[in-house]
Amino acid sequence: MAKTATRGRRKAPARGKSKARSSGGGLLPWAVIGIAAIGGIVAHDHWKSIQPMLARQSPPITRDTAEPRPVVRKDAPPKQVALAAPTPKVAVPKPLPPATIPTPMIQPIKAVPSPAPAAISETGTVAFGYCGQGAHINCVGDGGVFWYKGEKIVIADMASPVVDQARCDGERRVAFAAKSRLLALLNAGPFTMNAAGKAEPSGAPRVVARNGRSFGAQLINEGLARKPGAAGNAWCA
Repeated sequence: MAKTATRGRRKAPARGKSKARSSGGGLLPWAVIGIAAIGGIVAHDHWKSIQPMLARQSPPITRDTAEPRPVVRKDAPPKQVALAAPTPKVAVPKPLPPATIPTPMIQPIKAVPSPAPAAISETGTVAFGYCGQGAHINCVGDGGVFWYKGEKIVIADMASPVVDQARCDGERRVAFAAKSRLLALLNAGPFTMNAAGKAEPSGAPRVVARNGRSFGAQLINEGLARKPGAAGNAWCA
């Protein structure tokens, strides 16, 4: 019994030591965590000044340390590197020039003569008299000139003497006879007038006829007129 009591007494201090050890072992992790937290806070507050120092102290990682070199065995045969066959050059076809577009030949446009305007035909049916000093409306001036509705008409296919311009008595007599004969022809019935040229201050040239027979041709046949351009001295011979 005494031995068991002494053993029990000796074991009592061991329990106290285990408690101290357990309590001491439980505080150490918390102390480390506290120190790390404080260090983190200080590092965070002074990060701008600590960063350059860390960049200077940290040695650069070289390719030799990062990537270990492969060990080349001396007895290993050299690797045979297959040479790549040269790529054949493909002939690129050159672009062909654009084909020449044939230019059509421009044919010259031939001037087509315009047809001559048809002769304007007018039929006269009024009564005529001799022209005086008043207005000339429908009257006869001489053997080859008369007025029709106020327009001066010159018979184009003949030439007769004029009374006021006669050079001799014979020419004056022919001029009076031609004037009288033209008045009779105009008052004999309807007649036609076909334009024979452009109107001029001397009068509008017309070919006057009835039933296809020209008044100028009748006066020439009767000796009271001549063809245009013929000599005019025959009446004074």
